[in-house]
Amino acid sequence: MSRILIIEDEENLARFVELELQHEGYETDVELDGRAGLDAALEQDFDVILLDLMLPELNGIEVARRVREVKSTPIVMMTARDSVIDRVSGLDHGADDYIVKPFAIEELLARVRALLRRIHIEGGGNETPKTTVTYRDLTIEKENRVVRRGKEIINLTKREYELLLILMENVNVVMSRDVLLKRVWGYESQVETNVVDVYIRYLRNKIDRSGERSYIQTVRGTGYVIRS
Repeated sequence: MSRILIIEDEENLARFVELELQHEGYETDVELDGRAGLDAALEQDFDVILLDLMLPELNGIEVARRVREVKSTPIVMMTARDSVIDRVSGLDHGADDYIVKPFAIEELLARVRALLRRIHIEGGGNETPKTTVTYRDLTIEKENRVVRRGKEIINLTKREYELLLILMENVNVVMSRDVLLKRVWGYESQVETNVVDVYIRYLRNKIDRSGERSYIQTVRGTGYVIRS
């Protein structure tokens, strides 16, 4: 399980990001100022660091610079400052990626996954074999939540991923909209069942190819199914 350090002084944002990462299966630590964040980054081993630029005690540029002196841990800089100078400065001082606030959580999660994939490739891919779910040329690697069509990696949001996983784990089983809604959005969700149709459309746009039969079939009046 990958460990992620969040160094962010906005407590509400830090907590939100932490909960989303935990939902994705990551272990998280949170520090609310630059000096505490630097200490944690140097004293412990993390797979990715999410680092705010404007921090009390020690700013993000200085934290990144000092971390990079002794460690190669990937760093994603998070900031509301979007000038070219700020971006270049962050990257020059050791950041691997840069995301501007306010950001969509799906984009942040995608950037984290991309960095973790890069670590896997550069490290020679010596990890324990992944649990996979396969249908035709679609493969889901469950531990790292990667979806591939052939060799192509398909970036999905959390909801899209969970929908596809449920359908691929239940090939030939018709899944009603109510069941999909409860399993993906939760029993307490207040959203309407038509949101399932919207996300199925998003999924099809990403995994289907023009002129080919869709992976996901609609069962009118009921829901959706992947048929073998």
